[in-house]
Amino acid sequence: MSLVAHSLDVIKRLQAPSGAYPASPTFSAYRGYSWLRDGAFIAEGVSRHGDVSGADAFHAWCARVVGDRAGQVDVLVSRAGRGEAVPVADMLPTRFTLDGVNGDDDWWDFQLDGYGTWLWALREHTVRHGRAVPGVEKGVRTAARYLTTFWQLPCYDWWEEHVEHRHVATLGAVHAGLRAAVALGVLSATESAAAAEAVAGIADLVAREGVAEGSHLRKWLGSDAVDASLLACVEPFGLYPAGHPVGEATVAEVERQLAREGGVYRYLADTFYGGGRWLLLAGFLGWNHARAGRRAEAARYLEWMAGQATPEGDLPEQVSDLLLAPDRRQEWLDRWGPVATPLLWSHGMYLILADELGVTA
Repeated sequence: MSLVAHSLDVIKRLQAPSGAYPASPTFSAYRGYSWLRDGAFIAEGVSRHGDVSGADAFHAWCARVVGDRAGQVDVLVSRAGRGEAVPVADMLPTRFTLDGVNGDDDWWDFQLDGYGTWLWALREHTVRHGRAVPGVEKGVRTAARYLTTFWQLPCYDWWEEHVEHRHVATLGAVHAGLRAAVALGVLSATESAAAAEAVAGIADLVAREGVAEGSHLRKWLGSDAVDASLLACVEPFGLYPAGHPVGEATVAEVERQLAREGGVYRYLADTFYGGGRWLLLAGFLGWNHARAGRRAEAARYLEWMAGQATPEGDLPEQVSDLLLAPDRRQEWLDRWGPVATPLLWSHGMYLILADELGVTA
């Protein structure tokens, strides 16, 4: 079986009856949970390869989960409107159980990027297949209202770290998500105007404070570091498109600092499982190369991703052969066990890059 076919099979087989995509079926810290961010990219991968019903089910699940919290969002927005500082603990979570309820264990929960990424992926799926996913309107409006109100707040990044900062990859996801929400045509005129105002505000903030040395994007506002999650601000989110000088410089700087022999590190100070190279980030870098017309470079990242599969064809979260901090690996093995395998987001990113390169088998 080809890795494309196996990836589709793994994702379909593990999708919950609710429509949720589990992050990883066996990894101790992820088991039983679905992230909006991971799931959105997984859904994008299967949508590109014809699993319309699977992607529909995921987007419908997201809409239910978010829409069910419309009252909570209304309260949060009202509190913010009165000038109240809303604590992180009161915000919506970043992950939900497969049945769509909040988890009962501690997590680094306040992350805005997943809500924007879901809206972006829903719009992509809708346009690709020329049909709306039924029943998503309440969820879209709730997510847009949440993001429009709180996009300026610091929150955890993609990696559930540094809640004290405003992360550029998060701002890029929110920017793309609010643009998508407007384009879906379900917001009221007032909601659309508020979303458009937030989109303009994000673009202005990043232009003023999010570009290091006038060239490439920063990991967070005020930082000189880069992070591989910044790749998404170019492709697919289009905060700075592939042909823009800042977009080009960001991809080049991420590749210069974080790519090694086909794999991509999250950031140079990473110590999670010793700081290995992540498959899904190789997918993002390949995606950017493909969209910029550098197909040979993109193909090399796809080949590297495929080369990390287990004998059964499963793709892990990261690999441990060229670690940034090898002395920190054991503590994570002791805490959470072996690296998450399969990671459905890795399979989703493989499907996306394969589609970009016309690989269908």
